[in-house]
Amino acid sequence: MKISTKGRYGLTLMISLARRYGTDTVSLKTIAEENELSDLYLEQLVGPLRNAGLIRSIRGAKGGYQLMKAPSDITAGDIIRLLEGPITLVEALEDEPPAQQQLWIKIRDAVKDVLDETTLEDLMNYREQNVIEGYMYYI
Repeated sequence: MKISTKGRYGLTLMISLARRYGTDTVSLKTIAEENELSDLYLEQLVGPLRNAGLIRSIRGAKGGYQLMKAPSDITAGDIIRLLEGPITLVEALEDEPPAQQQLWIKIRDAVKDVLDETTLEDLMNYREQNVIEGYMYYI
């Protein structure tokens, strides 16, 4: 499974909105500038997020975007599934030998658990000192 720019930028957009939760609206241009992203690309992402009830747009001179729910009520999984589709590692899983099926299912479930247990609140409160250095993972 590979998360595309759609999922990564969507998560960045939502974290930016989470940091402003309960305050004024913010424009996509501001979010784009703060995160060095394309505001045109962000415009493509707000439609699905708005349709899903995660954000709302307000028109006018002081318009922009806001979260519709508290950051603690929106998970990374909500955003990734909405923008990327279902979380799958292997196409045609049923065609795999049983031992391999179990491996792919365990990996898929582990990824789902991390995404579903990580809220926007967790991500917006993340601090650099939480990074554990020195670990190298091989698959």
